[in-house]
Amino acid sequence: MVRITDVARRAGVSPSTVSYALSGKRPISPETRRRVEAAARELGYRPRSDAPPHGASKVLAVAAPLRGGTDVPAMMRLTQSVVTAAREYDHDVLLLTHEEGLARVRGSALVDALLVTDIALHDPRLPLLRSLAPPVVLLGLPADPRGLACVDLDYRAAGEACVDHLAGLGHRSVALAGSPPEVYLRETASARRLVEGFTAAAHRHGLASSVHPTEPSPPAARTLADRLLRAHPAPTALIVQNDPLLDPLLTALRQLGVRIPEDLSLMAVGTDTPPTITSVTVPSAELGTHAVDLLMRNHSGTPAPQTTLLPPRLTERASTCHT
Repeated sequence: MVRITDVARRAGVSPSTVSYALSGKRPISPETRRRVEAAARELGYRPRSDAPPHGASKVLAVAAPLRGGTDVPAMMRLTQSVVTAAREYDHDVLLLTHEEGLARVRGSALVDALLVTDIALHDPRLPLLRSLAPPVVLLGLPADPRGLACVDLDYRAAGEACVDHLAGLGHRSVALAGSPPEVYLRETASARRLVEGFTAAAHRHGLASSVHPTEPSPPAARTLADRLLRAHPAPTALIVQNDPLLDPLLTALRQLGVRIPEDLSLMAVGTDTPPTITSVTVPSAELGTHAVDLLMRNHSGTPAPQTTLLPPRLTERASTCHT
């Protein structure tokens, strides 16, 4: 079957330009329209007559693959925010949780637009996403975002803000308890960029620092707590970017006689941080709203920024103190 991407490749334009040229939904230069129509004739391309025209499905797709190490509650909170924002535009949401979900909507008229989550720095899905006709927005920032709109928390700035706060309190040795190891192996952008900011700020302040990818289980939490206490120098402050790890880690530290914050200052970066912990909260509702607004602007042809990074907001609570 000849697809719209085949026509786009032959005509030397984007799939969305092919759609607009053949549907007449947006102004296209006569020369481009002739080139698209010629390519469609040569390839024998015919738009699906049994499907609604592009832009008429009133459905947004969210590609949220459930991979190893995924914080499912955090993913669902983000998806809920997208559903709420999409409702304001009279759109429903189709949730794609399998890796092959993108292939299922490629070249179809099932959806008006696509949100993609769990972005890696060198995400293998990017070439496909750049070829799709519907507008695409990434909830995450890859190393090379060219040609794609992106929305995310500025995780590098979040890592820097946490270390700046701890350095201001006099801490000289800091540690980061991160996501499970497979998240780093996938080069998940949020995890990698936070480490970048954490490491850069620690170097700038002259602090000793260490990073510990950790499974969110009681045995892993106890192992991490033991490792931190035996380290030389032992960290006097710990940042946690792993929501499910917080409770078992606090339990393990308490069992070892570690007092928060007298013996160890504790911070968290996540979507569901306890109200007693100094934290940078990932603003799921704001991210979902920004992403959907950006999709709708792109869908309507309104100029929109390519990358939107929300600044981190650090809330100081009783879990951190001066050394």
